[in-house]
Amino acid sequence: MKLNLDIKRKFQRFCLILICLIVLIFQSDIPNLNALPMDNYQGKMVIEELRLKVPAYAKAAWLNAEKEIWDPWLSSQDGFLGRQLFWDKEKEEALILVNWKSKKLWKSIPMSEVNIVQEKFEENVKTALNVNRNPFELIHEGELDKQG
Repeated sequence: MKLNLDIKRKFQRFCLILICLIVLIFQSDIPNLNALPMDNYQGKMVIEELRLKVPAYAKAAWLNAEKEIWDPWLSSQDGFLGRQLFWDKEKEEALILVNWKSKKLWKSIPMSEVNIVQEKFEENVKTALNVNRNPFELIHEGELDKQG
């Protein structure tokens, strides 16, 4: 009787170990485990997303400064693929979508260089509107991953 009980326990342990091994082997099929680590994602296209408060009275100055200041600078950046500008009349908000060949190329641009271009942009706007401060408040900045 005791021999039967020992065999039954050993069989149960064997089955438990077998189930654990099967789970571990097939775990690689779980979609979350197949997701790209962020370091590997550095080579995929990414879209920079910026939202600004752009009052109606300043829309023309905003568009002009974008064209005169940001367009030439962006065009000279490695990895820049293009951008789109949108303006919501009701919210008086702008949406700027900047396409980059990869996150690595985008993030390799020194912030000190971006800040210099931003200062030129703000000076252009302040001069055009004859105001002392930049009227465009940054509401949101982020990134979107290209799907498909």
